[in-house]
Amino acid sequence: MLATINVFPVVLGFLLLTPPLFGQPGATAPANLGKPFVLGVIDELPSKLLGEKRILNIYLPEGYNQSDTARYPVIYLLDGSADEDFIHVVGLVQFNNFSWINRVPKSIVVGIANTDRRRDFTFPTTIEEDKKRFPTTGQSARFIRFLETELQPFIESRYRTTTARTLIGQSLGGLLATEILFKKPALFNRYIIISPSLWWDNGSLLRQNPAVLHPSFAPKTAVYVGVGKEGLAPGSIPHVMEVDANLLVEKLKTAQNRNLTIHFDYLPQEDHGTITHQAVFNAFRLLYPLGNN
Repeated sequence: MLATINVFPVVLGFLLLTPPLFGQPGATAPANLGKPFVLGVIDELPSKLLGEKRILNIYLPEGYNQSDTARYPVIYLLDGSADEDFIHVVGLVQFNNFSWINRVPKSIVVGIANTDRRRDFTFPTTIEEDKKRFPTTGQSARFIRFLETELQPFIESRYRTTTARTLIGQSLGGLLATEILFKKPALFNRYIIISPSLWWDNGSLLRQNPAVLHPSFAPKTAVYVGVGKEGLAPGSIPHVMEVDANLLVEKLKTAQNRNLTIHFDYLPQEDHGTITHQAVFNAFRLLYPLGNN
């Protein structure tokens, strides 16, 4: 049984998010500038697994009606706080919903706000220097259980969803998305993996033999991997981000599994800080080719 949650509107006022709703620093729009612009809702989900409340920023597509029969795919967004990637990714989803574009199906977006992304997005490392530099890391297994046993059931019981689920993760979020693809691939149908921090634990994830590569893995799964011109990773052992992303794609392409589709996208004009928006846009073009929606 899930605990009671609190729901608040997500609003924009004078194009500034209201700080109490998102916990953001900055100015509040003056009250005399008109009505708020409603972007979605905020759910507050107490997690027994994580031992804390997690903020979920929820975007509901145009025409969503809880009493209607229509159901919608769900896009789960890591780094989904208002001051992270929620707003601009929602904009891309809404843009691709326009009737004259009609590329991405109308979807619910669940932005998972962070409390400690290094803790949640990394598995334990064997590199002593990185343990000292990042002392809270190594709890991704618990966070994946949270996604599987608390978050997804909550979203599917509360909102009108289909079984189509997409995961978007960048940097350490891309590392987590890759770990889920390798260890719990059926949790999502589509993976958008951007600039993944595969250098973690000296690239140990790339040495695994994941089930998604085997012929017996049946669910149809599409994977987008995007990387910019990013250079050396920040770990204590030298890794080049572009090289690791290519190694991931080459590994996925060895799959003896016709149900796995792989897209690789090199964006040389983007770096680690600028890549997310363009990569998500490109991913939507590749994962939802026109005529298939």
